[in-house]
Amino acid sequence: MPESRPRKKPAYTPPPAKASGPKTNPRWLVPVMLGLMLLGLVWIVVTYISSSQYPIPGISQWNLAIGFAFVIAGFGLTTRWH
Repeated sequence: MPESRPRKKPAYTPPPAKASGPKTNPRWLVPVMLGLMLLGLVWIVVTYISSSQYPIPGISQWNLAIGFAFVIAGFGLTTRWH
């Protein structure tokens, strides 16, 4: 019975190495992150001090939601910080 020819496999070539340099933050990340958190904190404090009349009059307790949204957005940016 005839024997089949062995298959020639191409030589293994490893994938190209990634540049594993240190990751850097964009310059805008930290100031925007801290700014959003501080803005949210100030918004919440002003809302409590003014009995929900300010910073936007007429929406009462929604001012707290806006303040917390700023704080949450700031914390969301911390996930991009290296």
